[in-house]
Amino acid sequence: MDGFDLIKTFREVALRRSFSRAAMSLGVSKGTVSRYVTELEKRSGVRLLNRSTRSLSLTDAGELLLERSAQLVAMAETTLHDLQAHGALPRGRLRISAPHGLIAGWLSNVIAEFIRRFPDVYVSLVFTNNAVDMIAEGIDIHLTGGRIDDMNLIVRRLAQFDMVVCASPGYWAQRGIPQTPEDLSRYEVLSFAAMPTTHLPFETAGRQYEVAVHSRMEANDPIALIELALRGAGVAYVPEPLAQSHLERGALVPALREHMRSDHWVYAAYSQRRHNSAAMRAMLDFLEQSTGSADGLAQ
Repeated sequence: MDGFDLIKTFREVALRRSFSRAAMSLGVSKGTVSRYVTELEKRSGVRLLNRSTRSLSLTDAGELLLERSAQLVAMAETTLHDLQAHGALPRGRLRISAPHGLIAGWLSNVIAEFIRRFPDVYVSLVFTNNAVDMIAEGIDIHLTGGRIDDMNLIVRRLAQFDMVVCASPGYWAQRGIPQTPEDLSRYEVLSFAAMPTTHLPFETAGRQYEVAVHSRMEANDPIALIELALRGAGVAYVPEPLAQSHLERGALVPALREHMRSDHWVYAAYSQRRHNSAAMRAMLDFLEQSTGSADGLAQ
């Protein structure tokens, strides 16, 4: 039993001048009401009620507590009501972490529409390509394109996406377009630091394998690799949605499409809390709806 329950029970008894009527109002037994009042008197060190077989009255201390507790109980009940509303309606701050490149296109569209639809939610975006400690950093939802092995997190698979091997038209014109993944060993590859820098994954006729490549440089942001590929610095192996606009206008040209693996997904992770906020639930549902098709990330 906490102090608020004790004071609230005392007020019911004091206002109704009856343990029985207080018990009926609170929906508990008369014995519980009596025990709570006795506990409150014990904690405060003073008698609050004068009891007899026929009557019940307040002591001076009881009168003082009844007067002083009115505002306290009203404020506590108002706060509880607000907390319940907070759990039912999307509002408050929502902190989301994601890789740097994810802001290009899809996530920008999602966040823009979400804050229009839920004006009482304040979204805080944290972009990082490093490992995230969600609890320590106060992250509500973590978006990632890699596997999440933390058993303390709940993981939702949002959308599938393709990787692409691409380079500028000038680079391909100079070096030729590779016909097999093994051909990449003769090219300068721009490597993503989150992947092994000397091997790239491919799939041919259902068989998955890796190909050793020569890497000139690496970066922890795929957008940087795309920018360098645009300038003819080498071949980029990046998420296709991030390069989509450059591919569509011909600034980058894809290769080896029939050998690309199709098991890449964007995941949303969140902690196993008993009471996730309505804002978090709304965002998770919104993310799933926005990526309802395989083309979701490219929109």
